[in-house]
Amino acid sequence: MLTRRHLNRATLERQMLLQRAPVGTTEALRQVAGLQAQEAQSWYVGLWSRLASYDPTETSQLLGDAAIVRVGLMRNTIHLVTANDARWLRPLVDPVIERSTMGAFRRGVTGVDRADLVAAARQILAERPMQFAELGRALEKHFPGRDPASLGYVARAWLPLAQLPPRGQWRRSGRALHLPLDEWLSMAPPSDDAPESTPERLFLRYLAAFGPATVADCRQWSGLTKLGEVADRLRPQLVTFRDEQGRELFDLPDAPRPDPEIPAPVRFLYGFDNLLLSHDDRTRVVDVDYTTQGFSYDSNVQPSSLLVDGFVAATWKLTGDRLTIRPFRRLTASERNDVEAESAALLAFLAPGRAHDLVIS
Repeated sequence: MLTRRHLNRATLERQMLLQRAPVGTTEALRQVAGLQAQEAQSWYVGLWSRLASYDPTETSQLLGDAAIVRVGLMRNTIHLVTANDARWLRPLVDPVIERSTMGAFRRGVTGVDRADLVAAARQILAERPMQFAELGRALEKHFPGRDPASLGYVARAWLPLAQLPPRGQWRRSGRALHLPLDEWLSMAPPSDDAPESTPERLFLRYLAAFGPATVADCRQWSGLTKLGEVADRLRPQLVTFRDEQGRELFDLPDAPRPDPEIPAPVRFLYGFDNLLLSHDDRTRVVDVDYTTQGFSYDSNVQPSSLLVDGFVAATWKLTGDRLTIRPFRRLTASERNDVEAESAALLAFLAPGRAHDLVIS
């Protein structure tokens, strides 16, 4: 039986949040199974919190070279992943993305042939990258009388699109322009690794990044169904545990499961950090009810959170030169000192050489 602290420390170790890892961006993204990255810049804090001597310019260069890519994946949200992971992950989550998209836009494309829409979108984007709204308006010329927004978003579901730099590059801005994923990744550095696109591979990758975990946890992360069958097929090569509620947990035999009493450092998480979104039962990292703090899990706004002793203990917000930290509970003197030290390091990363104001209220 694994306690909540067992699960907390195991997940933090795999997410590189027990100690910063001396690796580069590409290796880190493979280990943590990507970062949710629909916001253009906030996820850089996620890499900074996980990597030793982190240099964001390396990440920017990798984005520019298509070695890593921002693309719609798990939960139909933009994720930052390696080029290789994008190639095999996207086909697996295509049904999830299509289901989500069609739930909102089916009426606007009723009667539209899928192959015709994909071909038209490819033809249009071959001329220049576009935003969804632009793509929808251009597609309306091919499908008169159809809703442009529906055409644009359904085209994204049926034709995987990469969001291009400079948007997403460190301290750069740009419109959310898109190209077909396969065309953009044709510019990526060549690789001999051609991972097989199977649910089994996805389940194993999930466990490596977020385990030990239940089938429901992996379903929450990926959106895929019938994962219980996948877990049963993999059972001979996995180990199993029970949590404090008696639920079955799956894990890789050699995956790290640290002592639950090992210290966990203060760490800043960005809004929509996958650590907080990738389990059906989030109590392994969240032991506070966000709704009592003025937030909702159903909101499109996910607070930027602060880990203290491995669990969410505060939210934070940087406004100009002021970093405001709002604890959910009274911090001990030692915890407050650690929060202040990590806050100074964060401010030095985000705004080096400037005077800052730290408020803990």
